[in-house]
Amino acid sequence: MPEALGFVLTPAGFVSGRIVAGSDGRVALVEGAPVAESVVRQGSAPIVLPGFVDLHVHGGGGFDVMQGANAALETARLHVRHGTTSLLATTMTAPQADIDAAFKALAPLCRAPVQGAARVLGVHLEGPYISAERLGAQPAYARPVELELIQQWHALAPIRLLTLAPEVHDNQRLIPALRAMGIRVQLGHTSGSYEQGCAALASGATGFTHLFNAMSPLHHRNPGMVGAALAHAEFAEIIPDLLHVHHGAIRGALRAIPKLYCVTDSTSAAGMPDGEYRLGRHTVSKCMGGVRLADGTLAGSVLTMDQALRNLVNAVGLTLAEASQRVSGFAADHLGLTDRGRLGVGAWADWVTLDANLEVQTVVVEGQSAYTAQCNGN
Repeated sequence: MPEALGFVLTPAGFVSGRIVAGSDGRVALVEGAPVAESVVRQGSAPIVLPGFVDLHVHGGGGFDVMQGANAALETARLHVRHGTTSLLATTMTAPQADIDAAFKALAPLCRAPVQGAARVLGVHLEGPYISAERLGAQPAYARPVELELIQQWHALAPIRLLTLAPEVHDNQRLIPALRAMGIRVQLGHTSGSYEQGCAALASGATGFTHLFNAMSPLHHRNPGMVGAALAHAEFAEIIPDLLHVHHGAIRGALRAIPKLYCVTDSTSAAGMPDGEYRLGRHTVSKCMGGVRLADGTLAGSVLTMDQALRNLVNAVGLTLAEASQRVSGFAADHLGLTDRGRLGVGAWADWVTLDANLEVQTVVVEGQSAYTAQCNGN
């Protein structure tokens, strides 16, 4: 079974030692002497972090989740090479037939792991229950929450997160019913007010989708949905590609939201050269490190979680241990998963080994080797 030697980040901090996976795919042993992070960053030994957990993934490697067939699997294969060990396949606002097809394709992938791919834990249903006023890059098929239809999709593949605009029709009133189904509700793509955001949180919503983007902004006399998040949220996702959100705004959100966690919101263009790609029913263009619609609107990202980690450390100024929580532990916490996003005995053996530049060297998913970087021979 896989094991790794080096500086291992445990829940108690870094140790200089080793981690070993058991035959059941879970961590069987973590041992070593405690070591300061300053020593870790200056050393030459591998750095072993919990595998990254990404709760907002539309695609990658030229594949879009809404394409159905094997698109989600190829997406998971792309992201595992960047250290993501578990993810939520994320749908787009679309006609029902399109979402039906995506769920049917996702069903077997959510039931069992595939060698060499990130574990698909379920679905983030980002649309269609959003505001037509705050579509962002979502196609114009927004509509109010439909519990019976959500139940049908949930029976095919588990919906772990659902994004909605609470001000639309009866959306807020139905949040308790969604929570009773085991679905966590995030507020996003919303023009809702501060008061509506607070009411949705009181009804059982637990987070915010890509904080700052596609939601009513903060103003000191009209705090908006951003104000509700900064004042009251425990969890919120943010895209740290340094295009969607300025690093200063990320720092402000970190001070306000205890368990702010990172997502990629990655599209099929992630890991691909510049050019045109699909995002649901949209054609998007990758250029200069971003993805946009023809009118210039940001349309997801090309971010991967290893780059998110580097951005948090190098641009935002977090310690490596703090950054690891933001790309692993807190996302797992939001889903109520105590056995992912951390490296302790009994947790899933999901880890990523990095070099001194925080570049991915190896990835282990549920105790199985999933990726090893190729040496260039130079």
